[in-house]
Amino acid sequence: MAKRGRNQGSGNAQRPRFWGRHAVEAALANPERVVRKLWATRAASEHLTLPKDLAVVLADVADLGRMVPADAPHQGLVAEVDPLEDVWLSDILAQDEGGPILVLDQVTDPHNVGAVLRSAAAFGAAAIVTQDRHAPVEGGALAKAASGALELVPWARVVNLSRALEEMAEAGYWRIGLAGETDMTLEAAFTPGKIALVLGAEGEGLRHNVAQHCDVLARLPISDRVESLNISNAAAIALYATQQRAG
Repeated sequence: MAKRGRNQGSGNAQRPRFWGRHAVEAALANPERVVRKLWATRAASEHLTLPKDLAVVLADVADLGRMVPADAPHQGLVAEVDPLEDVWLSDILAQDEGGPILVLDQVTDPHNVGAVLRSAAAFGAAAIVTQDRHAPVEGGALAKAASGALELVPWARVVNLSRALEEMAEAGYWRIGLAGETDMTLEAAFTPGKIALVLGAEGEGLRHNVAQHCDVLARLPISDRVESLNISNAAAIALYATQQRAG
């Protein structure tokens, strides 16, 4: 299971509050995650494997609805948890698990980062890397969008993305930045060996200094009828293409 940390969320000032079946069940199943309290409907609680020392409060749907953002699909479950411990980039690079690393340049929407985590888990990414100051905190919306992957994919937060990319190069990673303004396709940009995929925020794209620290810029071969893809869709396609290259 993944460790991570230095995050804050809703609920307690230092404790994220998760909701939804996949997010809560994954948190309960992660031995690195401390779940402090669980609110659940009786029907939802019957399908859970719960630690003996966990405080469980039975609640009705309306009560749970007041504990989460408006219209949030809590599915009868809300949990208050401790943030995961820090994951360090040096540890990820030392593990050399073979999957690609996803680098997100100032992607701040928690739903997008959660969806990227879900794709990262689905396609065997080794980790995601974000800049600490320009990424969402570990919280309920992100955990719900990740659908359990928040507990599975290591997430390293770094002070400086450019320096992190230099460390990846030193560890033997070929750094591919996704950009729409280049003629080279992603397929043509692949080389044998370890890959880091670098994606920028929607609209702004990669910052100049981050792009300068990529070995090559490449684009997804999408139709001219569409200007760009949502970052989570772009990440999923790029990860699939990387997986196919490796296979």
